[in-house]
Amino acid sequence: MSALSYNYLHESLAAQPLFEDKTWRLSPEAWRLSQKQVDELEKIGQACLEFYRALDTLYQRSAAKKNLLRNRDLNASWVSSYLDRGKPRRLIEHARLKELRSNVPCVIRPDLLMTEDGFALTELDSVPGGFGLTAFLNKLYSSETDIIGGDGDAMIEAFFDTLAAQVPDVENPVVAIIVSDEAATYRPEFDYIAEVLRSKAKHVHVRHPDDIMPMGNKLFVPVEGNPLQIDVIYRFWELFDLGNVSTAELILTAAEEGEVVVTPPMKAYHEEKLNLALLHHHALEDFWRENLSKGAFRTLRKIVPHSWVMDPVELPPNAVLDAPPVQGKPIIRWEELGKASQKERNLIIKASGFHETAWGARSVTLGSDVSREEWEGAIEEAVEMAGETLHVLQDYRKPNRQRHPVYFDAENIGEMQGRLRLCPYYLVRGDSATLSGTLATFCPADKKIIHGMKDAAMLPCKLSDS
Repeated sequence: MSALSYNYLHESLAAQPLFEDKTWRLSPEAWRLSQKQVDELEKIGQACLEFYRALDTLYQRSAAKKNLLRNRDLNASWVSSYLDRGKPRRLIEHARLKELRSNVPCVIRPDLLMTEDGFALTELDSVPGGFGLTAFLNKLYSSETDIIGGDGDAMIEAFFDTLAAQVPDVENPVVAIIVSDEAATYRPEFDYIAEVLRSKAKHVHVRHPDDIMPMGNKLFVPVEGNPLQIDVIYRFWELFDLGNVSTAELILTAAEEGEVVVTPPMKAYHEEKLNLALLHHHALEDFWRENLSKGAFRTLRKIVPHSWVMDPVELPPNAVLDAPPVQGKPIIRWEELGKASQKERNLIIKASGFHETAWGARSVTLGSDVSREEWEGAIEEAVEMAGETLHVLQDYRKPNRQRHPVYFDAENIGEMQGRLRLCPYYLVRGDSATLSGTLATFCPADKKIIHGMKDAAMLPCKLSDS
């Protein structure tokens, strides 16, 4: 197969802008993944779904001060205390409703770094951007064989079918994709998704929260001047932004009364990065073993870097923090991490959630990549913000170097050395998480934190034996 031309790629992306004011490097071919890697991705998706279900059980039992284990005592009310910190009471009460307890996100996306030891899962996103972009790239590269997720339209139709499954008694349900101002950068990709689905006679409309119209406890969106009752809301805003969503109370109430299905569910604890730190917490190991299958437990413990919650508590004289050692000794205050050597600072600090700095790479500090003063400043900020939002400390697993062809300009293809992040998208129906497409972000090798940037290449993935 011949390489996709620069002009074809550039003109196709220009004709269908999917992010506001965003550009990236172009590549003549999709990223290659082996069958073994794809099999691993499928296991990871199923493990992530099990994790969300187990997390629901952990949170609800912790909040109710119930025992966590079947045959012996284990209480952990501190878990719900962590996960509720900084949240409005209204949102906490909503998340605890019995009727909503089994609800999990319909779209799950982990961030996976490719390392010498395999995949490293650094974050798990229940409100993931990039699905529309991945579908479009799948379509753009569809002349290649074995694109993961198949043609982009198939990906988008599977997305709709997943949402429609939330209301099985409704034929061709009305889906409203609600995008807040904070998340407006992503609106073009949802406009693209909706356009594809409407061309297939599906009732899918992208709207701002202000466009929602209440009639009684039912919710409507205007379509060609007429109100259309919403069956499913696909929520595209982080819950920290709830105060800026004018119709939030209408949405909460309608969901509670069964008048509309909201996905991802409005459970703020699903959006906390410290969830992954709970997976490694020594006090909770038996809980995870009981509530995850053996395969999911092994998979998650292997790929999730050890993480700690940076809670600045006062300790008795004979206690130490659950934290990495400094100069071989345990610490009793987080500020002591400032004395860590550069080797010991192979750690990342990031805001956990429910804060405007907690998404993207806004709050991320890699200790081994900054000066001691910057490292100490990041620790100080994490401690000072703990009452508002907790921060997570995570072992840094360095992505290894990969090679892939990219266009350096319209005429020249060259092999770039870089580091890779994979974002697989899983669609959840019942107890199954199906791999529906994978977005590869390939950054120059000198970039330590991998995210979408103009120097990176963003491309779909394909199954390849080579």
